[in-house]
Amino acid sequence: MSAYVPPGWPSGVHPPGTEDFERTAQAWLLDTVPPDYRLHGVLRRYPLALAAMAIHHTRACVAGAREGYRTARTELGTALPPHALDAVLAAYRAEGRRLVATAQAVDLVARALRGEVFTPQLHDARPPGDRRGPSDSGTEGQPEAGDRVAAPGPVAAPRPTAASGPVDAPGSQDELSARRKAADGAEGPAERPARDGAAKARKTQAAQRPARNGGAARRKTRSSDKTAATG
Repeated sequence: MSAYVPPGWPSGVHPPGTEDFERTAQAWLLDTVPPDYRLHGVLRRYPLALAAMAIHHTRACVAGAREGYRTARTELGTALPPHALDAVLAAYRAEGRRLVATAQAVDLVARALRGEVFTPQLHDARPPGDRRGPSDSGTEGQPEAGDRVAAPGPVAAPRPTAASGPVDAPGSQDELSARRKAADGAEGPAERPARDGAAKARKTQAAQRPARNGGAARRKTRSSDKTAATG
């Protein structure tokens, strides 16, 4: 069974714990630093020291590439034609990705040289049939090509209310009748007779008003008749 190596492990370095791990790690680290680093015997005797210096070197290279990309238009905008400036920015982007990957690999090798044992992580494993690569982070939860996505259903229109429109709008009378029926159903048995009695009393008073007015008119007529007879 082969030893586990995490994603981003350099291809030229044997897995940790194997016989040629330190030798291949040292040779690969020397290729990531400037050639003059080979002149120092201490870096050959102690691969961990070489790894520490390689970490600082690769991180400085990443920072330098980012700074150069940010200032490229200011530094070269007046000296280069537009198409050449675009090519320089593309070169910065390509080298930036390569330098970041190298810095991450150097960090993994340094951790292995310190004795760290790598174990598979949950985010490293992919389910069977998953066609996405390990670099496709950020696409999780998005539909794959060919997946069926259910179309959203119709959205119900808001029902008109007394505050949102005129009372005599189409359908508003039916809604008011339904609300009155619902209110009648919500009343208790004891509340209905009292409300019905108050309504009947109001109707009786309204019916008595014409009679009173008619009596006053008849009294006025009799008074005028008497006056005419005496005259």
